[in-house]
Amino acid sequence: MMTKKLIYTMCATAMLACSGMTASAQALQSGYFMEGYTFRHLMNPAYAAEHNYVSIPVLGNVNVGTSGNVGLSKFLFPYQGDQMTTFMNSSVSSDEFLSGLKDNNRINANINMTLLAGGFQAWGGFNTVDLSLRSSSSVNLPYGLFEFMKLGMQGDQTSYDMSDLGISSSNYVQLAFGHSRDITDKLRVGGKLKVLMGLAHADVKMTDMHVEMNQDKWMVSANGEMNMALKGLVVPTKEESGRVIENQSQADLVDWDNIDTDGVGLTGFGLAVDLGATYRLMDNLTLSAAVLDLGFLSWSNNVKAVTLNQPWEFNGFQNIAVDSELGDDDPNSLKSQADALGKDLENYASFHRESTGGSSTSMLGATLNIGVEYALPMYDRLRFGFLSSSRLQGKYSWTEGRLSANITPLDWVDAGVNVAMSSFGASFGWIVNFHPKGFNFFVGMDQLMGKVNPQFIPVDNMNMNLSLGMNVTF
Repeated sequence: MMTKKLIYTMCATAMLACSGMTASAQALQSGYFMEGYTFRHLMNPAYAAEHNYVSIPVLGNVNVGTSGNVGLSKFLFPYQGDQMTTFMNSSVSSDEFLSGLKDNNRINANINMTLLAGGFQAWGGFNTVDLSLRSSSSVNLPYGLFEFMKLGMQGDQTSYDMSDLGISSSNYVQLAFGHSRDITDKLRVGGKLKVLMGLAHADVKMTDMHVEMNQDKWMVSANGEMNMALKGLVVPTKEESGRVIENQSQADLVDWDNIDTDGVGLTGFGLAVDLGATYRLMDNLTLSAAVLDLGFLSWSNNVKAVTLNQPWEFNGFQNIAVDSELGDDDPNSLKSQADALGKDLENYASFHRESTGGSSTSMLGATLNIGVEYALPMYDRLRFGFLSSSRLQGKYSWTEGRLSANITPLDWVDAGVNVAMSSFGASFGWIVNFHPKGFNFFVGMDQLMGKVNPQFIPVDNMNMNLSLGMNVTF
C-alpha cells in the first residue's frame, strides 16, 4: 500500500506539471553531419545553415520523442488466452517479472517545437533567432521498488533499497539568439544566448528510501522532497479541504483530489547558453564539439512538500481480539489493526505540504556533443560520421554513440542512415532532406518505433522519435 500510494503521488505530480502541454529536447541527431539540414545548429551552434531561412510558423522544426530502457511488456503479461494482467498477478512468477528489469528503470519524454525562427548572414557570420516550446519529463524507478512490491518479506530478514526514485519535468518557452563565424580557415566557433520563460515544473525525489523486514519488526525510512510550480497552482492540505483526519500529523498531507490551477501561464524565468566549435584537421576530416543548455530556471509560485523524514517502525499486531462481539469492528480485531497499519503507511509515505508561493531554482540538463566526420576523398558526396552525446542530469543522465552515413546524390537532396547504442539500447535512424531553391523540407527518425499497443504505447521499449520541418530559404 505504501508503494502504491507513493507511485500515485509521484505520477500525479508529473501529470500536473505537464497538464498545460505535452512532454530539454534536442534536434534530429541523424542530421548532425548533414550540411543541408537547416537546424543542425541546435546541436552545435558553430554550424550555419547553407542559406538564409525563415521557418513556417509551428512547422519549421517539430521534434517529438520518448526513450527508456523498459517498455509496456515489462509490466503487462498474457493471461488466460487473449487477456493481459499486471506483474502483481500470482500467475506471473517473480523471476519472469524481475529478470526483465534494470537497476534503474528510466523513461524520458521530450518535445522541441519551433514556433518561429530565422537565420541570416550578417555581422561577419551566420545568425539565428528562434522562439520555441520545449518540454522534458523523466522518470527513474529503481529495481528495489518493484522487487519489494512483488516479493515482500522473504525468509527471516529482508532488505530493500529504493533510493533514487524520482520524477522531473520542465516545460518552458525559449527565445534564443545565436551567432557563428570562422576564426581561421580551419576553425569555426559559435554560441547562443537563451532567454527561458517557465510554464510548469515538477521535481520529486527520494534521496533515501529503505525497507528492513524481519520476524520481530519492520522498519521503513523515506526522505523525499517535492517541488511544483504552475501558474495559479493551489495545493491544499487535507485540513484545508475539510477532510476527516484522525490525528494532527495528517492535517498537512497534500490533498491530491482538490489541486487546482489557473491554467497555462508564465511562472518562471531563466537563462542558458550553448557553445560550440568545429575544426577541420584535413580537407576530408573535421572534428566538432558543443555543450548545450548550460543554464537554469528560477520558478515562482512554488509549492514545496516533504515526507516525514524519520524512520517508521511496525512491531506487529498487538492484543488481537478473536471472539469479540463487535467482530471486525472491534478496534483490536485483525482487520482493524491491518487497516490502521495501512493508513499509517499511507501517511508516512505521502507528502506533507511545507510551503506555498515560494521560489525554487532548477538547472537544465546539459548535453555534450562530440563528433568526427570523414568525407571520401574520391567521392566527397558520401560522408561518414560518429557522434557521441551525453546528457548530464544526475540520475536522469544518459549517453549515446551514433555512427552515420550520409549521401548527397543531388545538390538539393540529402539522405542518411545511422545506428546508435545508448543507455536505452540499440536504435536505427534515418533522415531525408530536400532543399531546392526557396524551400526546405526534412523528415527523419533517430529511433524507429517498434511494436505498439492499440493506444500507440511502445511495447518492448520506450524508444521512439520523429522530427520534421518546413522552411522558406533565400
